[in-house]
Amino acid sequence: MRHFYASIALASGVSVQEVAEYLGHHDPGYTLRICTHLVPSSHRRAREAAGGIFKPRHTGAARLEDPVTT
Repeated sequence: MRHFYASIALASGVSVQEVAEYLGHHDPGYTLRICTHLVPSSHRRAREAAGGIFKPRHTGAARLEDPVTT
């Protein structure tokens, strides 16, 4: 049940530190060593997160905003 809980929590985006705390592990590194194989989609999510940061912006013509007058 603990492994099942850890896999569901990690797959849902709960941080490893939080999962370690909930499981009573004093070292999140221990939790990583035990549980990372449970979340194969983590590599995909990491790539998507990095890709979102470096994604090119819209390449259409720049739109000029009306100047703000006071």
